[in-house]
Amino acid sequence: LLDEKQEMLFNSYAFIFCFLPIVLVGYARLRGASNPLWPSIWLALASLFYYAWWKPEFLLLLLFSVTVNFAFGKLIIDGSLSRAQSRGVLAAGIIFNLSLLGYFKYAGFFVANVDNVFGAHWTVPSIILPIGISFITFQKIAFLVDAHRGLVRNFTLLNYAFFVTFFPQLIAGPITHHSEIMPQIGPALRRDFAADVAVGLSIFVVGLFKKVVMADSLAVYADAGYAVVQAGHVLDAASAWIT
Repeated sequence: LLDEKQEMLFNSYAFIFCFLPIVLVGYARLRGASNPLWPSIWLALASLFYYAWWKPEFLLLLLFSVTVNFAFGKLIIDGSLSRAQSRGVLAAGIIFNLSLLGYFKYAGFFVANVDNVFGAHWTVPSIILPIGISFITFQKIAFLVDAHRGLVRNFTLLNYAFFVTFFPQLIAGPITHHSEIMPQIGPALRRDFAADVAVGLSIFVVGLFKKVVMADSLAVYADAGYAVVQAGHVLDAASAWIT
């Protein structure tokens, strides 16, 4: 049931029958707590656990990135910077995030091409791509841009960590804005939880049907076409369109 060698996809048994029910029950219990921060803390911790499920070592990278970006955001929002200084911090934050993304996604590609062109005989160790790094990177960049524009409110380390790591959009997006997500936290605690769960599960079931029944069934034909190309053969027009 629980395979720690695979990431916890939304259509996996581990997610549907273990992780999601536990998170929902924990959130439901904590909504009535005297401290209104407990639901956010619970969801943030659950999100970190979700991210660490496949490779726990990547959690350290995520926490490091969250800490550095929080510091950039703190400088922009609370640092009493001039507009030019704020732009400088924003530029530094963007460079930091894109550098991390570039290393994991393109370091091997860059080194291989330099070696081919110049015969430099450079080597780069095998790099495992952290899941969701593109979405996480651009989510953090979007936050820094919003902070520079003065659009960020209710900025704390907990809220920022919750915003960046929230598991439903952590590995597959969409990229959201701080001003869209954070105003929902307080009102969510006063909503009808049963009604929200009913709506959420309805949407989840529709998405699960699209993924398992439709997409996975059609993937058989798409994968067959790509396998033909990978084997060095050429697809005719009809087969290419089917693929």
